[in-house]
Amino acid sequence: MSKIEDVKGLVETGKSKKVAAAVQEALDAGDKAQDILDAMIASMGVVGDKFSAGEIFVPEMLIAAKAMSKGVEVLKPLMAGEGSNSLGTCIIGTVAGDLHDIGKNLVSMMIESAGFDMVDLGVDVPAENFVTAVKENEHVVLVACSGLLTTTMPALKEAVQTIKAALPEMKVIVGGAPVTPEYAAEIGADGYAPDAGSAAVKAKELVMA
Repeated sequence: MSKIEDVKGLVETGKSKKVAAAVQEALDAGDKAQDILDAMIASMGVVGDKFSAGEIFVPEMLIAAKAMSKGVEVLKPLMAGEGSNSLGTCIIGTVAGDLHDIGKNLVSMMIESAGFDMVDLGVDVPAENFVTAVKENEHVVLVACSGLLTTTMPALKEAVQTIKAALPEMKVIVGGAPVTPEYAAEIGADGYAPDAGSAAVKAKELVMA
């Protein structure tokens, strides 16, 4: 079994204490940092699929994400050396009136692991704060808005429309339990993701398009 397969298995099963060493072993065996990162992102995709299918739950998802972040820590210095480190900055937050942060934190970890620098505004974020954050940070290429309550759907709509009115070129991705692709399109978002794994994939698609 290749070292990269070891890393994938450890991430999927959330063995955070073993991941860093396994990543180092893969590097020592000649595997490229980018290939290892891609493998870990693929593992989190598997975890995301299991989560979506109801086979695992939030604690397992968080454990896997923590394992991945341990692996990413080993790779970060190497990725910086390759100059392809960052795809840009992503601003993320849960919209006004919503205090859920577990889903947002997972999405943040996944988007960061895909190669973005993250600025997390936390929860209950007023629409205009997203715009302010874009202006205050460098190289912002994406804004991710999360809403997990049906009652906060109007706030999600307001956030997207406020960002788009102030920054027409800015890419906006939305997600959260009650959000649908149709609703995302209706409120003017550029992308929608049903879970953290697909959010990372979608984020890359949006900024590379």
